Amino acid sequence: MDISVNFNSDLFHPQLADEAQVNPGVHGAELAWWLAKELWVKGVATTYPESEDWGWFVEYFVGDNEYSLCCANVANRTNEWHIYLDPHAKSIFGRNKAKVEDAHLLISALKELLEKNEGITNIVWSGTCALQATQAGQ
Repeated sequence: MDISVNFNSDLFHPQLADEAQVNPGVHGAELAWWLAKELWVKGVATTYPESEDWGWFVEYFVGDNEYSLCCANVANRTNEWHIYLDPHAKSIFGRNKAKVEDAHLLISALKELLEKNEGITNIVWSGTCALQATQAGQ
């Protein structure tokens, strides 16, 4: 995980009962759908959201680089969220991963979406590109 962001929001409460979720206590469908839609509005195309046992993700492509923008709630909470960028490997055994820097449009758009939404608070970036992401657009 090269870059990630944690934040608080009541905007993405699960709409379906816990039994209908990917796993009990694991949420993020509403956040993933919101991300895909809002990123599209900003001109950043992703795939439709998909689920995993840990949460949800959308895929993003730049040239021959592939990334997953992964999201889920934090520790069985419905108002604390975690998003991270997962660069995919271009070769076997996880070698030659896509460069995080090549996903700068995605990260910049994500930063803007989170910071301009009044329903999202306590935004904390971390990882190797955290400083660059938080400085973009300042």
